[in-house]
Amino acid sequence: MRRREFLGSVAGGVLVTGLGLKAAPEEAIEIIDCHTHFYDPTRSEGVPWPPKESSLYRTVLPEHLRAQKQYRPVTGTVVVEASHRLEDNAWLLDLAKRDPFIVGVVGNLKPGGEGFAAHLKRFGSNPVYRGFRVSAELVKDLLKRKELTDLKRVIDADLSLDVNGGPETPGVIAALAGELPELRIVLNHIGNVHITGERPPVEWVEGIKSAGRARNIYCKISALMESAARGEVQAPADLDFYRPYIDVVWNAFGDERVIYGSDWPVSERAGDYAEQQRIVMEYASERGEGAVRGFCAENALRAYKWIRRDS
Repeated sequence: MRRREFLGSVAGGVLVTGLGLKAAPEEAIEIIDCHTHFYDPTRSEGVPWPPKESSLYRTVLPEHLRAQKQYRPVTGTVVVEASHRLEDNAWLLDLAKRDPFIVGVVGNLKPGGEGFAAHLKRFGSNPVYRGFRVSAELVKDLLKRKELTDLKRVIDADLSLDVNGGPETPGVIAALAGELPELRIVLNHIGNVHITGERPPVEWVEGIKSAGRARNIYCKISALMESAARGEVQAPADLDFYRPYIDVVWNAFGDERVIYGSDWPVSERAGDYAEQQRIVMEYASERGEGAVRGFCAENALRAYKWIRRDS
């Protein structure tokens, strides 16, 4: 089912979710989940992630995401490559070719590594390839060595840079944004701060504020329940538990630079898809219709320039 047909199928109808029956909105909107992972361990070469002993070790494809019970219907996804293998970038692009539900691919490349320019040219020539993800540690190393040539190539290619790491990551990418203000940077999982019932840690708050001041940085509000479900602690499903952290992020980045993502299927270890989606959608709704539309799709369109593929 193409995205336009999917939108039409829920407009004015009723959506079945894990929370029961919910009246669909009068006017369905685009909702792009900007952080999913797809992989297939049955491939002849296997997969480097997830490990065989993990509950995540199974075939995970777009149809499996579409089958998840959802609070609001997701109409497309930007998939993030978690494998370090170069050719797995190509595998995701082949998957996207077969399924227009994938509106963007965030690959895995290593700026500063051998052959980077050629790899970027190869994959970046595909319009569905919207950028790649690196670790905060790599960014710190590139900044320390002042080796930013490859990241300048990302700007020239009109692609984006996802950055994943711990609570220090917002401060790291703020420094990078100062060096390369034209580079579109996307912070993953609000910096993976440990979410507790206590006040958000000061260092993380200051990092988020610093990143928010850089107009070329966007933030995915994703993996919230994962960040609360550390160790044996059960992740709460109440919006108010997460509100102090979402407030910090939303106030720093505003309605125009927050992005919806789930981190599915990794997120399922902390709670079901509909439950996690409800938390962030309820919060966005409090900010108004414009904020919802921005959060669900429009902000990611500016950050990633994802491709509408339903025609």
